Amino acid sequence: MTVQIQSVHFDADKKLLAFVEERVDKLTLFYDGILKSEVILKLDKGDSAENKIAEIKLHMAGNHLFAKKQCKSFEEAVDTSIDALKSQVKKHKEKVKGL
Repeated sequence: MTVQIQSVHFDADKKLLAFVEERVDKLTLFYDGILKSEVILKLDKGDSAENKIAEIKLHMAGNHLFAKKQCKSFEEAVDTSIDALKSQVKKHKEKVKGL
């Protein structure tokens, strides 16, 4: 699976990019039909402490899954997005098996 990471309004360091790629790659343990993933990391301009946004889109044959979370750190936002995607991937896998 290819992982495409884009950072908006800031330059992500190598440590953050490696963290994101490692977490997203783990989704293939639940379903190997994931072809590609797009990750967008953004800084929200609001005054809130929770101004880090992670959007993750998974591309599969005939389907796309998406999760967007806003947290205090990018790591936390990525983790919560991955958790949301895990359940979506599991549901998708069951649906595909049922056909």
